[in-house]
Amino acid sequence: MVFDYIDGAAGQETGAIRNRAAFDELTLRPRILRDVSERSLSVPLFGQLTKAPFGITPMGLCNLSAPGADLMLARLAAREQVPLCVSTVASTAMEHLIDAADGNAWFQLYFSGDGATSFKLVERAKAAGYSTLILAVDVPEVGRRPRELRHGFTMPFRIGPKQFIDFALHPQWSLTTLFKGRPQMANFDMPGYTFDRTESRARADWDTLAKLRDLWPGQLVIKGVLDVEDALALQAAGVDAIQVSSHGSRQLESAPSPILEIARVRAAVGPDFPLFFDSGLRSGEDVVKAYAQGANFTFLGRILQFAIAAGGEEGLNQLWSVLRDETSITLAQVGLTYLGDHGDDNPVSRDARGFGSRSE
Repeated sequence: MVFDYIDGAAGQETGAIRNRAAFDELTLRPRILRDVSERSLSVPLFGQLTKAPFGITPMGLCNLSAPGADLMLARLAAREQVPLCVSTVASTAMEHLIDAADGNAWFQLYFSGDGATSFKLVERAKAAGYSTLILAVDVPEVGRRPRELRHGFTMPFRIGPKQFIDFALHPQWSLTTLFKGRPQMANFDMPGYTFDRTESRARADWDTLAKLRDLWPGQLVIKGVLDVEDALALQAAGVDAIQVSSHGSRQLESAPSPILEIARVRAAVGPDFPLFFDSGLRSGEDVVKAYAQGANFTFLGRILQFAIAAGGEEGLNQLWSVLRDETSITLAQVGLTYLGDHGDDNPVSRDARGFGSRSE
């Protein structure tokens, strides 16, 4: 059940398959006889220099993958000086996570219901020391994910015979979770805070964004953008960055592939506006492709939870190291020494239909 919650996507999951195919169809141009002996994976991000070109996208209830997973991710963010994006529905309180991440944490907000609780969370994030707020705009209603429904993974969660058998067949996970305690939505574990996963988030509109922009003094990132017109409207509204994302294909099965859309959004908003990317990154080559398509920074999701489930914190650190190595090796293969805008030297092959340098 937990695997399918993390791995599952909307509908028949053709959107996730299409996203993977879009990455695979993009090719990179190998270049030769360039001095690539000194390469850097650091990139500038809101006035700071990260140690890695990818951060940790917001994910709910990470402690389902293993007890303490949230804190493992926070310690990784602290070491690599990359943002840990803390979900509204994180299984560890936002205050603990920003401390464990040594301040390298952003807070991701779901606007729910009439917004009363949501704006309380914004004030709480501000008091906790968060300087970057992410508003997720791609969940007006929670997408229908059949794998979750087949297992009865609904809120409020109830254990029936099917779930009991599932837990019994996975004793290591079940006993560890029983000993450590069932993961909870920790940001709501206090008086005055309630969260209903099924509550409609459809009332958020452009007035909501304007109110949030006035309320939030730091950087405001809008996550879940796949449309050029929306991106231009957000740019005009004064947001600080846009995150091109399909919510990991978990919302709309028929949504376009983000790796294709980011090039179009980049062409529309211009070369200097901050664009971030998530959804479907599985390797260092994928990371390089995302940067070549116009991303200023990328975020990883599911694969980090899989690493934790398989090998705990050691597994997480091992995967991170692999991804760093793959990214660095890919840069060497395409004749580049850093990730950024290389103009006509864009590593995405011009033979890949519809792609080339940003100027094209």
